[in-house]
Amino acid sequence: MGETKADGTKMANVAEPQAVPAVNKSTKKAEGNSIFSWLIVLALLGAWISVAVVWFDLVEYNSVVGTLGGVYDADGDGDFDVEDAKVLLGLKEKTVTVETRKAPYTRADTSVNQKTEEVLAGKSQRETESEVRDEGPESVPVTSVHEDKPARASDFHSFDSYENIDSTGELVVEALSEKTLELSATERYQGEESIPVQLEEINSKAEVTPESKAPPEEKPEPEPTAESVPLTQTAPETTSQTSAPQDSSEPTPESSPGHESTPEVTTETEAKKKKPKFFNKFDKTIKAEINAAEKLRKKGKVEEALRAFEALVQKYPQSPRSRYGKAQAEDDMAEKLRSNEMLLKAVNTYKEAADLPDAPADLIKATLKRRADRQQFLGRTRGSLATLEKLVQIFPEDITLKNDLGVAHLLIGDNIGAKQIYEEILAVAPNDGFAKVHYGFILKSENKIAESIPYLREGLRSGEPGTDDGRFYFHLGDALQRMGDANEAYEWYETGYQHGHFASVWQRSLYNVPGLRAQPWWTAKETGYTDLVRMLERNWMTIRDEALAVLDTSSGLFLPEDENLRETGNWGQFTLWQQGRKVGTSCQSVPKTCAFLERYPEATSCKRGQIKFSVMQPGTHVWPHTGPTNCRLRMHLGLVIPRTGCRIRCTNQTREWEEGKVLIFDDSFEHEVWQDADSYRLIFIVDVWHPELSQSQRHALSPI
Repeated sequence: MGETKADGTKMANVAEPQAVPAVNKSTKKAEGNSIFSWLIVLALLGAWISVAVVWFDLVEYNSVVGTLGGVYDADGDGDFDVEDAKVLLGLKEKTVTVETRKAPYTRADTSVNQKTEEVLAGKSQRETESEVRDEGPESVPVTSVHEDKPARASDFHSFDSYENIDSTGELVVEALSEKTLELSATERYQGEESIPVQLEEINSKAEVTPESKAPPEEKPEPEPTAESVPLTQTAPETTSQTSAPQDSSEPTPESSPGHESTPEVTTETEAKKKKPKFFNKFDKTIKAEINAAEKLRKKGKVEEALRAFEALVQKYPQSPRSRYGKAQAEDDMAEKLRSNEMLLKAVNTYKEAADLPDAPADLIKATLKRRADRQQFLGRTRGSLATLEKLVQIFPEDITLKNDLGVAHLLIGDNIGAKQIYEEILAVAPNDGFAKVHYGFILKSENKIAESIPYLREGLRSGEPGTDDGRFYFHLGDALQRMGDANEAYEWYETGYQHGHFASVWQRSLYNVPGLRAQPWWTAKETGYTDLVRMLERNWMTIRDEALAVLDTSSGLFLPEDENLRETGNWGQFTLWQQGRKVGTSCQSVPKTCAFLERYPEATSCKRGQIKFSVMQPGTHVWPHTGPTNCRLRMHLGLVIPRTGCRIRCTNQTREWEEGKVLIFDDSFEHEVWQDADSYRLIFIVDVWHPELSQSQRHALSPI
């Protein structure tokens, strides 16, 4: 019997079969919906977590948005939104906001202001930056820089490099020989100044520039004293040359080391303004390769540029432009390495470029001009003269080249040759200011004072490049003073001072270290050389007796003053130390005096001074003049002094010597001497370094 269920119904004796679920499309769809539902749940869960993070300040939302805005704020509105996404996807152009600020304009800001103006004019920032990157450094000539030369705005480069017109009215050539290349790179390229040498007449006594010692440290100007004269110091010059900007395809010629006449508005001037042609027909076919190498040079990649041009020269040996580029790269490398040997290679390569057949005239001119300049820098003045003579032969109508040739003649002491050249120039170009100042200078050196004045005056008034030079202001003023026209003389001195060539109207030395204390008269205490002064005054009679013994002999050891400083009378000198070097033969005659001085290096090592006896006969007048440098002070020890009639003026103060006493003054200030007594005056002159010069400066300065 069947079992009874709990509800009272009976159960069948045979068990009922289990139901099997059916597998169909509806079942699969339901399963897929379940997976999708889970994904939705997970997404919603993530969203709610994000909301919770922001809502409960678990993350600083503003900082996150700021970061995203800085990176993805493409439309410049300060946040990251849909518009930014459009810009990033290229669906919208990016806007650039340029902020302009007013700032005081200074000369140093010129380039910055120019770039800002270009942006405001419509150039994008990226375009402007690209132009700045492409303005690679041009070949900067390696010049010998004199840290103690006055500032001047002139194109008088070669004249500044290897000669100097001393304040005594003489053209000075630095003692550079053909053996200059044997100097180490450090000796030649670290700006060590060369030694001026004595030449005849105009070339008897003393950069360039393209170089280089660090300028001396500026020192505070001292408080005025009762004896001081107010001054305005000139700023130091860095007389390095810089090549004119060049186009990568056809570079302009290197800046002339000499003079360029003031252009006039003529058809000829318009022709000169045309871009020089540096590519011949063949070079135009390889222009892309040349430009690529030139671009490296302009960007300052000197080694790469040199390798590129060397490869071009090897591949195209008849290409003038490639060889010229190689010479420029060698020139740049010489500057970088401070190597005379490399510079000599450049000099030779410049010649090779100019000698190649089919070399364009503009390239020949630029190449040989640069070669002459580099030869002058290396001290090969005669080689430079030959190069300039060749240039003048090729381009006989170019007045600039003739002016440079005249300077080259002056550099080797050939004043007659220079005078002839300037006469030829003035015959065809009577208004050429550069030729006038040089011709006037030559006349003054010949003691043709009155004749020199109009040439110097008109040349300076022309304002042409190469004329605005302190030495020409100096000599014009000096000539006018000697002719009795002091008023106009001081007008020119004032102009020279205003142009930055003189420290003041009174202090007109031309070889200066800026920042040194400047006053005409000094006391022993102010100099710091009290021991030296006490020694001189304590032993003055011994020094006097030795000087008299030499003066009484008939050996003629006292030599006449040869700097053309006397108007009348006789003035003799007996030198013991010259330019920091002891004159042994002289010291044999006055051994005690020399022994006294051996212990005072501030005097015996003064390369810009002398130690000497000076005798002046009655009736002598020394013209107003200034010494060549502010780097020294001059001590006068009275030995034999007449009671009346002997006096010295420095600036506007006049003093007299006393036997056994030392006068100290700065001879870079204008001074004048009268000897109106009835017997001779004998003094002992001791030059000492300016006390504010450091030991390193004293060591580095060139002799004068």
